[in-house]
Amino acid sequence: MKRTLTHQLLEAHAVDGEIQSGDEIGLRIDQTLTQDATGTLVYLAFEALGTERIQAEQAVSYVDHNIIQTDSRNADDHRFLESAAAKYGAVFSPPGNGVSHHVHRQRFGKPGKTLLGSDSHTTTGGCLGMLAMGAGGVEVALAMGGNPYYLTVPRVWGVYVHDRLRPYVSGKDVILSLLGKFSCKAGVGKIMELYGPGVEALDMADRATIANMAVDMGLTAAVFPSDGITRQYLARNGREDDWRPLAAEAKPEWDEHTELDLSTIEPLVACPSNPDNVATAASLSDMDVHQVIIGSSCNGSFRDFMAAAAIVEGKGRHHRVSFEINPGSRQTLANLIEHGGMSSLVSAGARVQQPGCLGCIGMGQAPATDSVSLRTFPRNFKGRSGTQDDAVFLCSPETAAASALTGRIIDPTTLGNPASISFPKRFTFEPTWLVRPSDTPGEVEIRHGPNIKPFPTLDPLPDVLELTVGIKVGDDVSTDAILAGGNRVLPYRSNIPKISEFVFEGVDPTFAKRAMTLGDCAVVGGENYGQGSSREHAALAPRFLGVRAKVALSFARIHKANLINFGVLPFTFVEREDFERVEAGQRLTLRGLHSFLSGSRTQVSATFGSEERILRLDASERERKILLAGGVLNYQREKLG
Repeated sequence: MKRTLTHQLLEAHAVDGEIQSGDEIGLRIDQTLTQDATGTLVYLAFEALGTERIQAEQAVSYVDHNIIQTDSRNADDHRFLESAAAKYGAVFSPPGNGVSHHVHRQRFGKPGKTLLGSDSHTTTGGCLGMLAMGAGGVEVALAMGGNPYYLTVPRVWGVYVHDRLRPYVSGKDVILSLLGKFSCKAGVGKIMELYGPGVEALDMADRATIANMAVDMGLTAAVFPSDGITRQYLARNGREDDWRPLAAEAKPEWDEHTELDLSTIEPLVACPSNPDNVATAASLSDMDVHQVIIGSSCNGSFRDFMAAAAIVEGKGRHHRVSFEINPGSRQTLANLIEHGGMSSLVSAGARVQQPGCLGCIGMGQAPATDSVSLRTFPRNFKGRSGTQDDAVFLCSPETAAASALTGRIIDPTTLGNPASISFPKRFTFEPTWLVRPSDTPGEVEIRHGPNIKPFPTLDPLPDVLELTVGIKVGDDVSTDAILAGGNRVLPYRSNIPKISEFVFEGVDPTFAKRAMTLGDCAVVGGENYGQGSSREHAALAPRFLGVRAKVALSFARIHKANLINFGVLPFTFVEREDFERVEAGQRLTLRGLHSFLSGSRTQVSATFGSEERILRLDASERERKILLAGGVLNYQREKLG
């Protein structure tokens, strides 16, 4: 059988299991990354495992989410992360150095490697021909310790790309076109592999944007070939020796297949409040805009800003628009300054922020009440911006820049011929921006601030669970809805007892207090429950409150894995009618869980109130053992004796 590039990467890293669609496989992980919103739990878990030194080839600890230091909590966490990186053997990227996805591909990503990160948008690394995946923090901690990363072998979705993008159309429009056509749930259990002559017409900024937002289609990863574009990009970063050619073999067998004609794509916008709610920019031309932000996790590269700078050159922002710039990395900022792009943006009235995630995670840049915010970010879930009743639209840098000038959403293809963008032969970079691990780790003391609490102890699963349905929610509930980000909540990321007080706050402000009085309880949800961020707090904090089971119509991949890792049963309804008949406050009884999980049955009888219903559990033998143990750390300790 002719192999896809995805299958080549899987075969090169498989250490446990067979590469058959639907089976569980264990992969060797070459590189790991963490970020501070999830990284503190990663290193607390790594401490709890008792491993003395990181075993992965390359580990990097980034501080990019909670870089606003309104009090000592964020600064204490940054000091903890820096000391842990020094002791355990990770490179440390300090606050202001940039978003993990940008810095990692600039400085560390290598074609053919596996990358596991405690951030869902780790998929960005696929632009380099890597198998790059987001995961829960405890899984990253295990991979750092040299353990395999387990996942169900995904189906491979081949996308044959041909022709070229029109002027002012870029990678953001490509991924929005796929989201609009296929939905945010279309990629669950799949890896998308892009190939064909049109891929050569996509530069690295386009590829990074598409790979970044692949997870917002539900995809496990997106994989691009490693070709001349990849080689050129690595050479500009002084890393041409890291390049190797990689591509699918001729006429491989795909599980699914789609053709994508780049010439048919036009400027697109994702409307509130999901990335797959897509419309053309032209159809929104009467929409007034009050805030425009370019950069952050997605579209924060040199090319993105230079394209925006060319559009605003010699012009000024509309007086109503707060025009803001979030460089993806310090390297990008330095090169924008050196090559004149930043001057054009600042002269046009842009506010320049330090490199980091910022408004993308709700850390500042909250829009005004009853206003429209147009952003190049990857997500626009309701309230994620920090404004509860927000109206956040997502678009390309070209559409954003044009709209900042007019104060309304503009189709940038109406602007005439675009200016050409020139790239330096070599990007400016200073090695001192990154902190290397200590050569004498035994002398390093890990600094725990007062807000950093020990990793919670989780009890094994009992044979019988008597639960109360604490809350019922609908379809496409995101991890932001389960546990919000922003500067009120995320500073408690190292303090599970405190951050648990915010669970479901935006849906039902009484939930956390009620859960503490209910005893063991359950959460009921609809389709695609837990989409969005990989933050495991959205699984661990409910578990701390007593949530022992979540029952949904379907789960997002990373959130389901996080639930299992913390001993929360992720059941699905067999019939939608059963979901519709459940009400909050009902009693849910589950019996014989030990024998059920010790066997191979996938269905179990559950009692909701006085009615019997059938629930389904799709879990591997290993995952069933984790659930019985009460979580993956308990399971790992049992394995080690």
